[in-house]
Amino acid sequence: MEYIIEMRNVSKSFKGINLLQNIDLSIKKGQTIGIVGSNGSGKSVLFKLIAGFINADKGEIFVRGKKIGKDIDFPSNTGALINDPGYISIYSAFKNLQFLAKINNVIDDSKIRETLELVGLDPDNKTRVKHFSMGMKKKLGIAQAIMENQDIIILDEPFNALDIKSYREIKDIIMSLQQKGHTILLTSHNQADIEELCDETYIILDNKLEKLTENIKKEYLQY
Repeated sequence: MEYIIEMRNVSKSFKGINLLQNIDLSIKKGQTIGIVGSNGSGKSVLFKLIAGFINADKGEIFVRGKKIGKDIDFPSNTGALINDPGYISIYSAFKNLQFLAKINNVIDDSKIRETLELVGLDPDNKTRVKHFSMGMKKKLGIAQAIMENQDIIILDEPFNALDIKSYREIKDIIMSLQQKGHTILLTSHNQADIEELCDETYIILDNKLEKLTENIKKEYLQY
């Protein structure tokens, strides 16, 4: 299989307003792809389409050769951190991941503990998620996206709301996942992160997805 993810002529609108039009995107296994664009341009929507969280108005999306909405509803072995994941706010981080792990039943408590420690969270911390800081919630979101060793990982602004130490830890985790051959889709408002981590970068401009060239970068540097 040449491409692990393919989008063919995909469009999506909300309440009659076009957001994404005729999107084509092909991603090879093991690539890290950056998606940039202004706030509200459709980056999160594009990720939700790939993850099967929402359906396209037209076009086709294939993950590992299977068409979303026809062959599968959600792509298997895919971890996603998009916007704010829904957690059971009265439970701890560990308890929330336990619930999520029961869906596929492929990891045990020791793997959950290991993943929480990896992202810088204490698995023995009984604090309810509703009392977590933004940074702690972000770390928990990354933990749920990688805890089952998913080979496709979708990360929407993974560095947002992190302190310097946490930022460096999460960046190291992403680089480690790259070295292990995971396919990663990434958004960030930090140009340096995108340039350092991504093999290819695309920008959403006027509802279209374009390869980010040097000329476009100079014109739209503040993304």
